[in-house]
Amino acid sequence: MSAADGRVARPWRSLTALRSGPLAVRSFRLLAGGQFTSTIGDFCYAVALPWLVLSTHGGVVLLGTVLACYGVPRTVLIPVGGVLADKVGPRTLMLAADAIRCVLVAVLALLAARHLASLAALGPIAALIGAGEGLFLPASYAIMPSLLDGEQLTAGNAISTAAVQAGSLLGPALGGALVAATRTSTAAFAVDAASFAVSALTLALIPRRAAGGSVAGAAAEALAVAQAETAQAETGAGETAGASQDGVLALLRRSRVLQVILVVVVAANLAGGGMSDVALPALAHDRFGAAGYGALLVCFAAGAVIGTLDAARAGTLKKPAMFASAVFLVEAVTIGLTPYLGGEAGAAAALFACGAANGLGNVVFLTLVQKWVSPGLLGRVMGAIMLCAFGSFPLSVAISGVLVRHLGPSLFFPVAGGLVAVAMLGGLTQREFRDFGS
Repeated sequence: MSAADGRVARPWRSLTALRSGPLAVRSFRLLAGGQFTSTIGDFCYAVALPWLVLSTHGGVVLLGTVLACYGVPRTVLIPVGGVLADKVGPRTLMLAADAIRCVLVAVLALLAARHLASLAALGPIAALIGAGEGLFLPASYAIMPSLLDGEQLTAGNAISTAAVQAGSLLGPALGGALVAATRTSTAAFAVDAASFAVSALTLALIPRRAAGGSVAGAAAEALAVAQAETAQAETGAGETAGASQDGVLALLRRSRVLQVILVVVVAANLAGGGMSDVALPALAHDRFGAAGYGALLVCFAAGAVIGTLDAARAGTLKKPAMFASAVFLVEAVTIGLTPYLGGEAGAAAALFACGAANGLGNVVFLTLVQKWVSPGLLGRVMGAIMLCAFGSFPLSVAISGVLVRHLGPSLFFPVAGGLVAVAMLGGLTQREFRDFGS
Protein backbone atom coordinates (compact mmCIF):
# COMPACT_ATOMS: atom_id res chain seq x y z
CA MET A 1 0.00 0.00 0.00
CA SER A 2 3.03 2.30 0.19
CA ALA A 3 3.05 3.02 -3.56
CA ALA A 4 -0.30 4.71 -3.20
CA ASP A 5 -0.45 6.58 -6.52
CA GLY A 6 0.30 3.53 -8.66
CA ARG A 7 -1.95 1.24 -6.65
CA VAL A 8 -4.94 3.58 -6.91
CA ALA A 9 -4.45 4.16 -10.64
CA ARG A 10 -4.46 0.48 -11.58
CA PRO A 11 -8.16 -0.24 -10.88
CA TRP A 12 -9.26 2.70 -13.01
CA ARG A 13 -7.04 1.56 -15.88
CA SER A 14 -8.50 -1.92 -15.50
CA LEU A 15 -12.05 -0.56 -15.57
CA THR A 16 -11.34 1.47 -18.72
CA ALA A 17 -9.95 -1.62 -20.44
CA LEU A 18 -13.05 -3.61 -19.48
CA ARG A 19 -15.62 -1.18 -20.87
CA SER A 20 -15.55 -2.80 -24.29
CA GLY A 21 -16.12 -6.22 -22.72
CA PRO A 22 -18.78 -6.95 -20.07
CA LEU A 23 -20.02 -3.36 -19.99
CA ALA A 24 -20.95 -3.61 -23.67
CA VAL A 25 -23.63 -6.21 -22.75
CA ARG A 26 -26.93 -4.48 -21.90
CA SER A 27 -28.18 -7.22 -19.58
CA PHE A 28 -24.94 -7.09 -17.62
CA ARG A 29 -25.20 -3.31 -17.28
CA LEU A 30 -28.74 -3.65 -15.95
CA LEU A 31 -27.67 -6.28 -13.44
CA ALA A 32 -24.67 -4.29 -12.22
CA GLY A 33 -26.69 -1.07 -11.97
CA GLY A 34 -29.49 -2.71 -10.03
CA GLN A 35 -27.13 -4.40 -7.60
CA PHE A 36 -25.25 -1.13 -7.11
CA THR A 37 -28.49 0.62 -6.13
CA SER A 38 -29.65 -2.24 -3.94
CA THR A 39 -26.34 -2.32 -2.10
CA ILE A 40 -26.64 1.36 -1.21
CA GLY A 41 -29.93 0.48 0.46
CA ASP A 42 -28.50 -2.63 2.11
CA PHE A 43 -25.83 -0.62 3.85
CA CYS A 44 -28.31 2.03 4.94
CA TYR A 45 -30.09 -0.94 6.54
CA ALA A 46 -26.78 -2.13 8.03
CA VAL A 47 -26.48 1.19 9.86
CA ALA A 48 -30.17 1.58 10.66
CA LEU A 49 -30.90 -1.81 12.26
CA PRO A 50 -28.15 -1.86 14.91
CA TRP A 51 -28.76 1.79 15.69
CA LEU A 52 -32.49 1.19 16.15
CA VAL A 53 -31.78 -1.63 18.61
CA LEU A 54 -28.90 0.01 20.49
CA SER A 55 -30.48 3.47 20.72
CA THR A 56 -33.64 2.03 22.29
CA HIS A 57 -31.52 0.31 24.96
CA GLY A 58 -32.05 -3.13 23.46
CA GLY A 59 -28.36 -4.01 23.88
CA VAL A 60 -26.01 -6.28 21.97
CA VAL A 61 -27.79 -9.46 23.08
CA LEU A 62 -31.05 -8.29 21.47
CA LEU A 63 -29.09 -7.21 18.38
CA GLY A 64 -27.45 -10.63 18.13
CA THR A 65 -30.82 -12.34 18.60
CA VAL A 66 -32.53 -10.26 15.89
CA LEU A 67 -29.65 -10.96 13.53
CA ALA A 68 -29.97 -14.65 14.34
CA CYS A 69 -33.69 -14.46 13.46
CA TYR A 70 -32.58 -13.07 10.12
CA GLY A 71 -29.79 -15.59 9.65
CA VAL A 72 -31.61 -18.86 10.41
CA PRO A 73 -34.25 -18.71 7.62
CA ARG A 74 -31.63 -17.31 5.26
CA THR A 75 -29.51 -20.38 5.95
CA VAL A 76 -32.40 -22.84 5.62
CA LEU A 77 -33.54 -21.42 2.28
CA ILE A 78 -30.14 -21.07 0.59
CA PRO A 79 -30.23 -24.68 -0.73
CA VAL A 80 -33.80 -24.11 -1.88
CA GLY A 81 -32.63 -20.98 -3.66
CA GLY A 82 -29.90 -22.96 -5.40
CA VAL A 83 -32.37 -25.55 -6.69
CA LEU A 84 -34.89 -22.90 -7.79
CA ALA A 85 -32.15 -20.92 -9.56
CA ASP A 86 -31.39 -23.99 -11.68
CA LYS A 87 -35.08 -24.79 -12.26
CA VAL A 88 -36.86 -21.45 -12.81
CA GLY A 89 -33.85 -19.31 -13.69
CA PRO A 90 -31.79 -16.96 -11.50
CA ARG A 91 -33.32 -13.78 -12.95
CA THR A 92 -36.90 -14.76 -12.05
CA LEU A 93 -35.94 -15.80 -8.54
CA MET A 94 -33.94 -12.62 -7.89
CA LEU A 95 -36.83 -10.46 -9.12
CA ALA A 96 -39.35 -12.12 -6.80
CA ALA A 97 -37.03 -11.92 -3.78
CA ASP A 98 -36.34 -8.21 -4.32
CA ALA A 99 -40.04 -7.37 -4.65
CA ILE A 100 -40.88 -9.15 -1.39
CA ARG A 101 -38.03 -7.55 0.53
CA CYS A 102 -39.06 -4.10 -0.70
CA VAL A 103 -42.39 -4.50 1.13
CA LEU A 104 -40.81 -5.96 4.27
CA VAL A 105 -38.23 -3.19 4.71
CA ALA A 106 -40.98 -0.61 4.24
CA VAL A 107 -42.70 -2.22 7.25
CA LEU A 108 -39.43 -1.86 9.20
CA ALA A 109 -39.44 1.85 8.40
CA LEU A 110 -42.88 2.13 10.00
CA LEU A 111 -41.69 0.27 13.11
CA ALA A 112 -38.68 2.57 13.40
CA ALA A 113 -40.93 5.63 13.14
CA ARG A 114 -42.81 4.32 16.18
CA HIS A 115 -39.56 3.44 18.02
CA LEU A 116 -40.57 -0.23 18.29
CA ALA A 117 -37.45 -2.32 18.80
CA SER A 118 -38.60 -5.41 20.67
CA LEU A 119 -37.83 -8.95 19.63
CA ALA A 120 -41.54 -9.54 19.00
CA ALA A 121 -41.65 -6.62 16.57
CA LEU A 122 -38.33 -7.05 14.78
CA GLY A 123 -37.84 -10.82 14.87
CA PRO A 124 -40.57 -11.91 12.40
CA ILE A 125 -39.72 -9.15 9.88
CA ALA A 126 -36.02 -9.97 10.11
CA ALA A 127 -36.83 -13.66 9.55
CA LEU A 128 -38.81 -12.95 6.39
CA ILE A 129 -36.12 -10.63 5.03
CA GLY A 130 -33.56 -13.34 5.71
CA ALA A 131 -35.72 -15.87 3.87
CA GLY A 132 -35.80 -13.57 0.85
CA GLU A 133 -32.04 -13.23 0.85
CA GLY A 134 -31.60 -16.98 1.21
CA LEU A 135 -33.50 -17.44 -2.05
CA PHE A 136 -31.67 -14.56 -3.72
CA LEU A 137 -28.04 -15.38 -2.94
CA PRO A 138 -27.38 -18.52 -5.03
CA ALA A 139 -29.17 -16.97 -8.00
CA SER A 140 -27.06 -13.80 -7.76
CA TYR A 141 -23.90 -15.87 -8.18
CA ALA A 142 -25.36 -18.22 -10.80
CA ILE A 143 -26.71 -15.55 -13.15
CA MET A 144 -23.38 -14.23 -14.42
CA PRO A 145 -22.42 -17.12 -16.75
CA SER A 146 -25.82 -16.72 -18.46
CA LEU A 147 -24.95 -13.13 -19.37
CA LEU A 148 -21.26 -13.32 -20.31
CA ASP A 149 -18.98 -15.74 -22.10
CA GLY A 150 -16.09 -17.52 -20.39
CA GLU A 151 -13.46 -14.99 -21.47
CA GLN A 152 -15.47 -12.12 -19.98
CA LEU A 153 -16.37 -13.91 -16.76
CA THR A 154 -13.47 -12.78 -14.56
CA ALA A 155 -13.83 -9.20 -15.77
CA GLY A 156 -17.61 -9.35 -15.30
CA ASN A 157 -17.28 -10.66 -11.76
CA ALA A 158 -14.78 -7.92 -10.99
CA ILE A 159 -17.01 -5.15 -12.37
CA SER A 160 -20.19 -6.54 -10.79
CA THR A 161 -18.54 -6.98 -7.41
CA ALA A 162 -16.98 -3.52 -7.72
CA ALA A 163 -20.45 -2.08 -8.38
CA VAL A 164 -21.68 -3.77 -5.21
CA GLN A 165 -18.66 -2.48 -3.30
CA ALA A 166 -19.20 1.02 -4.68
CA GLY A 167 -22.73 0.82 -3.33
CA SER A 168 -21.31 -0.27 -0.01
CA LEU A 169 -19.04 2.78 -0.16
CA LEU A 170 -21.93 5.21 -0.54
CA GLY A 171 -24.53 3.34 1.53
CA PRO A 172 -22.90 3.56 4.97
CA ALA A 173 -22.16 7.26 4.53
CA LEU A 174 -25.75 7.91 3.50
CA GLY A 175 -27.17 5.69 6.23
CA GLY A 176 -24.97 7.20 8.92
CA ALA A 177 -25.84 10.72 7.81
CA LEU A 178 -29.57 9.96 7.76
CA VAL A 179 -29.51 8.38 11.21
CA ALA A 180 -27.38 11.18 12.65
CA ALA A 181 -29.53 13.92 11.09
CA THR A 182 -32.94 12.47 11.94
CA ARG A 183 -31.94 10.62 15.12
CA THR A 184 -34.06 7.71 13.95
CA SER A 185 -33.61 4.81 11.53
CA THR A 186 -36.81 5.53 9.58
CA ALA A 187 -35.29 7.37 6.61
CA ALA A 188 -32.47 4.84 6.21
CA PHE A 189 -34.96 1.96 6.09
CA ALA A 190 -37.06 3.90 3.54
CA VAL A 191 -34.02 4.28 1.28
CA ASP A 192 -33.40 0.53 1.49
CA ALA A 193 -37.00 -0.24 0.51
CA ALA A 194 -36.75 2.11 -2.50
CA SER A 195 -33.46 0.48 -3.56
CA PHE A 196 -35.12 -2.95 -3.68
CA ALA A 197 -37.78 -1.50 -5.97
CA VAL A 198 -35.11 -0.17 -8.35
CA SER A 199 -33.26 -3.49 -8.34
CA ALA A 200 -36.47 -5.38 -9.13
CA LEU A 201 -37.13 -3.05 -12.05
CA THR A 202 -33.67 -3.60 -13.58
CA LEU A 203 -34.08 -7.37 -13.28
CA ALA A 204 -37.47 -7.14 -14.99
CA LEU A 205 -35.79 -5.40 -17.94
CA ILE A 206 -33.27 -8.23 -18.44
CA PRO A 207 -34.57 -10.63 -21.14
CA ARG A 208 -35.68 -14.04 -19.91
CA ARG A 209 -33.09 -15.67 -22.15
CA ALA A 210 -29.59 -14.26 -22.23
CA ALA A 211 -28.50 -12.56 -25.40
CA GLY A 212 -25.52 -13.81 -27.37
CA GLY A 213 -22.31 -13.98 -25.46
CA SER A 214 -23.43 -16.29 -22.65
CA VAL A 215 -21.92 -19.63 -21.83
CA ALA A 216 -25.20 -21.36 -22.59
CA GLY A 217 -25.63 -23.73 -25.51
CA ALA A 218 -22.56 -24.46 -27.59
CA ALA A 219 -20.26 -22.47 -25.33
CA ALA A 220 -21.38 -24.56 -22.38
CA GLU A 221 -20.40 -27.70 -24.26
CA ALA A 222 -16.90 -26.36 -24.86
CA LEU A 223 -16.66 -25.39 -21.20
CA ALA A 224 -17.74 -28.86 -20.12
CA VAL A 225 -14.97 -30.47 -22.17
CA ALA A 226 -12.34 -28.34 -20.47
CA GLN A 227 -13.92 -29.02 -17.07
CA ALA A 228 -13.87 -32.76 -17.72
CA GLU A 229 -10.11 -32.72 -18.20
CA THR A 230 -9.28 -30.63 -15.14
CA ALA A 231 -11.94 -32.01 -12.81
CA GLN A 232 -10.77 -35.61 -13.11
CA ALA A 233 -7.33 -34.61 -11.89
CA GLU A 234 -8.75 -32.54 -9.04
CA THR A 235 -11.43 -34.94 -7.86
CA GLY A 236 -9.52 -38.16 -8.39
CA ALA A 237 -12.65 -39.73 -9.92
CA GLY A 238 -13.65 -40.71 -13.43
CA GLU A 239 -16.50 -38.21 -13.55
CA THR A 240 -16.35 -34.50 -14.19
CA ALA A 241 -17.03 -31.77 -11.66
CA GLY A 242 -19.30 -30.12 -14.18
CA ALA A 243 -21.59 -33.06 -14.92
CA SER A 244 -25.02 -31.51 -14.58
CA GLN A 245 -26.78 -34.87 -14.20
CA ASP A 246 -25.04 -35.36 -10.84
CA GLY A 247 -26.41 -33.81 -7.70
CA VAL A 248 -24.31 -31.52 -5.55
CA LEU A 249 -24.03 -34.22 -2.88
CA ALA A 250 -22.52 -36.65 -5.39
CA LEU A 251 -20.02 -34.00 -6.44
CA LEU A 252 -19.19 -33.24 -2.81
CA ARG A 253 -18.53 -36.92 -2.06
CA ARG A 254 -15.90 -37.28 -4.77
CA SER A 255 -14.40 -33.77 -4.93
CA ARG A 256 -11.72 -33.17 -2.31
CA VAL A 257 -11.27 -29.56 -3.34
CA LEU A 258 -14.96 -28.77 -2.85
CA GLN A 259 -14.89 -30.44 0.56
CA VAL A 260 -11.95 -28.27 1.65
CA ILE A 261 -13.50 -25.10 0.25
CA LEU A 262 -16.70 -25.65 2.22
CA VAL A 263 -14.84 -26.30 5.50
CA VAL A 264 -12.71 -23.18 5.02
CA VAL A 265 -15.78 -21.09 4.23
CA VAL A 266 -17.57 -22.26 7.40
CA ALA A 267 -14.61 -21.52 9.68
CA ALA A 268 -13.85 -18.11 8.19
CA ASN A 269 -17.45 -16.96 8.33
CA LEU A 270 -17.89 -18.04 11.93
CA ALA A 271 -15.48 -15.21 12.70
CA GLY A 272 -16.63 -12.73 10.07
CA GLY A 273 -20.32 -12.53 10.94
CA GLY A 274 -19.86 -11.64 14.59
CA MET A 275 -17.05 -9.21 13.83
CA SER A 276 -18.86 -7.18 11.19
CA ASP A 277 -22.43 -7.28 12.52
CA VAL A 278 -21.99 -7.24 16.31
CA ALA A 279 -18.47 -6.29 17.42
CA LEU A 280 -17.91 -3.49 14.88
CA PRO A 281 -21.20 -1.60 15.50
CA ALA A 282 -20.69 -2.07 19.26
CA LEU A 283 -17.15 -0.67 19.00
CA ALA A 284 -18.39 2.28 16.95
CA HIS A 285 -21.34 2.90 19.30
CA ASP A 286 -18.95 3.12 22.26
CA ARG A 287 -16.26 5.26 20.60
CA PHE A 288 -17.25 6.96 17.35
CA GLY A 289 -21.02 7.53 17.05
CA ALA A 290 -23.37 6.84 14.12
CA ALA A 291 -21.45 9.02 11.66
CA GLY A 292 -18.20 7.35 12.70
CA TYR A 293 -19.69 3.91 12.18
CA GLY A 294 -20.81 4.92 8.70
CA ALA A 295 -17.31 6.25 7.98
CA LEU A 296 -15.72 2.94 9.03
CA LEU A 297 -18.01 1.01 6.69
CA VAL A 298 -17.16 3.47 3.91
CA CYS A 299 -13.44 2.81 4.41
CA PHE A 300 -13.99 -0.93 4.21
CA ALA A 301 -16.02 -0.48 1.04
CA ALA A 302 -13.45 1.84 -0.55
CA GLY A 303 -10.76 -0.77 -0.04
CA ALA A 304 -13.05 -3.45 -1.41
CA VAL A 305 -13.68 -1.47 -4.60
CA ILE A 306 -9.94 -1.18 -5.25
CA GLY A 307 -9.25 -4.83 -4.44
CA THR A 308 -12.18 -6.02 -6.54
CA LEU A 309 -11.21 -4.05 -9.65
CA ASP A 310 -7.63 -5.25 -9.30
CA ALA A 311 -8.95 -8.82 -9.43
CA ALA A 312 -9.68 -8.39 -13.14
CA ARG A 313 -6.01 -9.30 -13.72
CA ALA A 314 -6.26 -12.52 -11.70
CA GLY A 315 -6.67 -14.66 -14.81
CA THR A 316 -2.90 -14.55 -15.34
CA LEU A 317 -2.09 -16.11 -11.97
CA LYS A 318 -0.34 -19.49 -12.02
CA LYS A 319 -1.55 -20.42 -8.53
CA PRO A 320 -4.80 -18.47 -8.06
CA ALA A 321 -6.00 -20.40 -5.00
CA MET A 322 -2.73 -19.89 -3.16
CA PHE A 323 -2.70 -16.23 -4.13
CA ALA A 324 -6.25 -15.72 -2.81
CA SER A 325 -5.39 -17.58 0.40
CA ALA A 326 -2.41 -15.28 1.02
CA VAL A 327 -4.68 -12.30 0.48
CA PHE A 328 -7.18 -13.65 3.02
CA LEU A 329 -4.34 -14.07 5.54
CA VAL A 330 -3.62 -10.36 5.14
CA GLU A 331 -7.30 -9.73 5.81
CA ALA A 332 -7.06 -11.79 9.02
CA VAL A 333 -4.21 -9.62 10.30
CA THR A 334 -6.07 -6.38 9.60
CA ILE A 335 -9.17 -7.67 11.40
CA GLY A 336 -7.16 -8.39 14.53
CA LEU A 337 -5.54 -4.94 14.52
CA THR A 338 -8.69 -2.87 13.93
CA PRO A 339 -9.34 -1.62 17.51
CA TYR A 340 -5.66 -1.07 18.35
CA LEU A 341 -4.31 1.40 15.79
CA GLY A 342 -5.07 4.71 17.42
CA GLY A 343 -8.76 5.49 17.40
CA GLU A 344 -11.08 6.05 14.46
CA ALA A 345 -8.34 6.87 11.94
CA GLY A 346 -6.42 3.68 12.72
CA ALA A 347 -9.57 1.56 12.63
CA ALA A 348 -10.48 3.12 9.29
CA ALA A 349 -7.04 2.30 7.83
CA ALA A 350 -7.27 -1.30 9.03
CA LEU A 351 -10.75 -1.73 7.57
CA PHE A 352 -9.63 -0.19 4.27
CA ALA A 353 -6.89 -2.82 3.96
CA CYS A 354 -9.32 -5.50 5.13
CA GLY A 355 -11.82 -4.54 2.43
CA ALA A 356 -9.15 -4.57 -0.30
CA ALA A 357 -8.04 -8.06 0.66
CA ASN A 358 -11.61 -9.32 0.96
CA GLY A 359 -12.67 -7.98 -2.44
CA LEU A 360 -9.63 -9.34 -4.27
CA GLY A 361 -9.77 -12.79 -2.70
CA ASN A 362 -13.52 -13.24 -3.14
CA VAL A 363 -13.50 -12.46 -6.88
CA VAL A 364 -10.64 -14.89 -7.53
CA PHE A 365 -12.38 -17.77 -5.76
CA LEU A 366 -15.81 -16.97 -7.19
CA THR A 367 -14.49 -17.07 -10.75
CA LEU A 368 -12.63 -20.33 -10.15
CA VAL A 369 -15.83 -22.00 -8.99
CA GLN A 370 -17.94 -20.58 -11.84
CA LYS A 371 -15.49 -21.93 -14.42
CA TRP A 372 -15.19 -25.30 -12.67
CA VAL A 373 -18.91 -26.14 -12.49
CA SER A 374 -21.25 -26.57 -15.46
CA PRO A 375 -24.15 -24.09 -15.82
CA GLY A 376 -26.72 -26.81 -15.09
CA LEU A 377 -25.28 -27.41 -11.63
CA LEU A 378 -23.94 -23.96 -10.79
CA GLY A 379 -26.95 -22.76 -8.81
CA ARG A 380 -26.82 -25.78 -6.50
CA VAL A 381 -23.06 -25.62 -6.01
CA MET A 382 -23.23 -21.91 -5.23
CA GLY A 383 -26.13 -22.70 -2.91
CA ALA A 384 -23.91 -25.17 -1.03
CA ILE A 385 -21.12 -22.61 -0.73
CA MET A 386 -23.53 -19.88 0.36
CA LEU A 387 -25.09 -22.29 2.87
CA CYS A 388 -21.70 -22.76 4.48
CA ALA A 389 -20.90 -19.05 4.31
CA PHE A 390 -24.16 -17.81 5.76
CA GLY A 391 -25.16 -20.91 7.68
CA SER A 392 -22.60 -20.04 10.30
CA PHE A 393 -24.05 -16.53 10.66
CA PRO A 394 -26.80 -17.22 13.24
CA LEU A 395 -24.39 -19.05 15.54
CA SER A 396 -21.70 -16.43 14.97
CA VAL A 397 -23.83 -13.41 15.86
CA ALA A 398 -25.54 -15.13 18.79
CA ILE A 399 -22.23 -16.13 20.39
CA SER A 400 -20.66 -12.80 19.53
CA GLY A 401 -23.44 -10.88 21.27
CA VAL A 402 -22.69 -12.71 24.52
CA LEU A 403 -18.89 -12.44 24.16
CA VAL A 404 -18.96 -8.74 23.31
CA ARG A 405 -21.15 -8.01 26.30
CA HIS A 406 -18.77 -9.79 28.70
CA LEU A 407 -15.39 -9.01 27.12
CA GLY A 408 -16.06 -5.77 25.32
CA PRO A 409 -15.84 -5.37 21.54
CA SER A 410 -12.07 -4.75 21.28
CA LEU A 411 -10.96 -8.20 22.41
CA PHE A 412 -13.25 -9.88 19.93
CA PHE A 413 -11.30 -8.61 16.89
CA PRO A 414 -8.02 -10.52 17.40
CA VAL A 415 -10.04 -13.67 18.14
CA ALA A 416 -11.94 -13.25 14.87
CA GLY A 417 -8.80 -12.53 12.88
CA GLY A 418 -7.09 -15.57 14.36
CA LEU A 419 -9.96 -17.85 13.35
CA VAL A 420 -9.84 -16.58 9.76
CA ALA A 421 -6.08 -17.23 9.67
CA VAL A 422 -6.48 -20.75 11.04
CA ALA A 423 -9.14 -21.49 8.41
CA MET A 424 -6.94 -20.39 5.51
CA LEU A 425 -3.82 -22.11 6.80
CA GLY A 426 -5.81 -25.30 7.28
CA GLY A 427 -6.97 -25.16 3.68
CA LEU A 428 -3.41 -24.66 2.45
CA THR A 429 -2.35 -27.94 4.03
CA GLN A 430 -4.41 -29.73 1.34
CA ARG A 431 -2.81 -30.16 -2.10
CA GLU A 432 -6.13 -30.11 -3.95
CA PHE A 433 -6.94 -26.73 -2.42
CA ARG A 434 -3.50 -25.29 -3.22
CA ASP A 435 -3.71 -26.46 -6.85
CA PHE A 436 -7.34 -25.42 -7.48
CA GLY A 437 -7.47 -23.51 -10.77
CA SER A 438 -3.76 -23.87 -11.47
